[in-house]
Amino acid sequence: MRNVEIKAKVKNIVILLQKAKEISQSSDILKQHDTFYNTTKGRLKLRRFTDSGNGELIFYDRPDTEGPKLSVFKKANVEDIDNLNQVLTEALGSKNEVKKVRHLFLAGQTRIHIDEVENLGNYMELEVCLKPEQTCEEGEKVAYEIMKQLGVQKEDLVSGAYADLLLK
Repeated sequence: MRNVEIKAKVKNIVILLQKAKEISQSSDILKQHDTFYNTTKGRLKLRRFTDSGNGELIFYDRPDTEGPKLSVFKKANVEDIDNLNQVLTEALGSKNEVKKVRHLFLAGQTRIHIDEVENLGNYMELEVCLKPEQTCEEGEKVAYEIMKQLGVQKEDLVSGAYADLLLK
């Protein structure tokens, strides 16, 4: 699975939420708790959906650059999340945890995340889910168009994962 992603610092969450609502077909609010593990390449995280008790194991690899970038990822649904966390922590070691409230909006092939990240602040992510025949460049065009609709400026863009930003 592939997508084109951007991450940006949010200046005014109320305005951004309203703009996202205007361009989306659906929305949801999710409480998430991510544990990141030590890896030799990419990132591996166990995501707990704190409202349901379920989760998913996600591996992804993408460059740590600002602006649109290609991300390749794999996901697996997880039910025995606490035991899996213990196994992964013992085998790999955990490096960080990220707790957030995610406002999820769906706009065409794009997932808009507006996140309230504990101990970090407000951020937004765009994930343009690429179709098999789409190029990265086509996904970048979609990302830039949605950035424009949301009023996200290039100077707002950040690189890295929330786990990395929390370590700084």
